[in-house]
Parts: sequence; structure tokens; C-alpha cells
Amino acid sequence: MSIDTIVFDMDGVIVDTEEMWNEVRHDFAVNHGGTWKRELDQPKVMGANSQQWAVSLRENNGVDLPVEEILRGIIDGLKERFGRELPVIEGAPEAIARLGRRYRLGVASSSPLEFVEYALEMAGVRERFAVVLSSDEVESGKPLPYVYLEACRRLDTAPNRAVAVEDSANGIKAAHAAGMAVIAIPNPGFPPSPESLALADAQLRSVAELTETFVDGLGRA
Repeated sequence: MSIDTIVFDMDGVIVDTEEMWNEVRHDFAVNHGGTWKRELDQPKVMGANSQQWAVSLRENNGVDLPVEEILRGIIDGLKERFGRELPVIEGAPEAIARLGRRYRLGVASSSPLEFVEYALEMAGVRERFAVVLSSDEVESGKPLPYVYLEACRRLDTAPNRAVAVEDSANGIKAAHAAGMAVIAIPNPGFPPSPESLALADAQLRSVAELTETFVDGLGRA
């Protein structure tokens, strides 16, 4: 089956924001009477949609605020940080432009749609994507497959004709469960487990290595 579509995760694949998310959540939690520990709490929420991680901050980290207020505070903190520091991953815009000449492109992110749109615009790549989707728009976030299944539906393709580009354990599991081929680009700060990496069809060190020839090889396989 030939590949006609590529769906990118955003955080950790296009923009290097995983540590930024961690820092913003930490500062927000501590400033509102809660706690946040990188090694303990970040893995719990990677792949979770906005509602899930906001509820987690309230119930598990002692942030005694309404969920909507937590969401607004984190999103505003992220946008402020991103406006000061544009952490576009080296080679990502070039890879997206290169692949967009041949494949339909989409984004399936666990971040709130407002931040996804903002980050892609700031990175100068938003116009390359026919579909941009947040896990907030589906039943549940990664590692369940819903966001990838919906992305394929909106891109008018079958999952077995699509490739997902992911950096996290939950993202790899979600795309694999959707029936897509998966290219893993492990996040060095929050590396996927060996068990989740075993679900990927291929692994790269950097998004800059992502080429048409590489994707074609997955289709032939």
C-alpha cells in the first residue's frame, strides 16, 4: 500500500516545547499552592488532552482552581514563553516543505488547538498543513487512537495509507493503534520506553532526516 499522507505530532517534532510545557506547568502549580516534579509528573500528562492534564493538575498536584482557569493560565503562559523564545526544531520547516510537495500533511497534537495554531503560525509552517487537529476535539487523548483516526478522516485517507511522526511513548502507541505506520523520533529529554519504540516502523535521530525516499520505503514495506 502506497503512502499518501503524513501526520505530524507538534510538540517535540516540529517545535521543541516539551521542557517549556514542563516549566510552565511547574511555575503555574507552585504559584497557585500546588506542586510539580518533572520526573514524576511530566510523563503522566504527555499525550493527555487539555481537559485531562488540567484535571490532573487539580486532583494530583494540589492546584485548587477551576479546570477552565487552569487551562487559561497554562495556555497564556505557553504563548508568552513561545513569543519570547521560538524553539523550532532544526530541519523541521525544511522537512515539512519537502514532504508537502508530494504528500497531504496534517498535525495531530495533544496541545490545545489555540496553542497549536499559534505555534505553527509563529514557526512559519501553518500553511503547509491541510488539517490541524487537537486531542481536545476527540473523545480522549493519546495513547488512544482517536486523534489520529480523526486526522485521517479529515485528510480523506485510510490509516494504512498514512504515516505518523511521533516523539513520545503515548504518541507512538496512539498512531500504532490507529493502524498507521509510525516514524519515531525519540525525545531526548523524555525518551519513549523500549516497549513503545518497538511499536514504531522506523526510527530517526532527527526530523531533518525525514525524506520522501524514507517514507516511500515504509509504503513498500
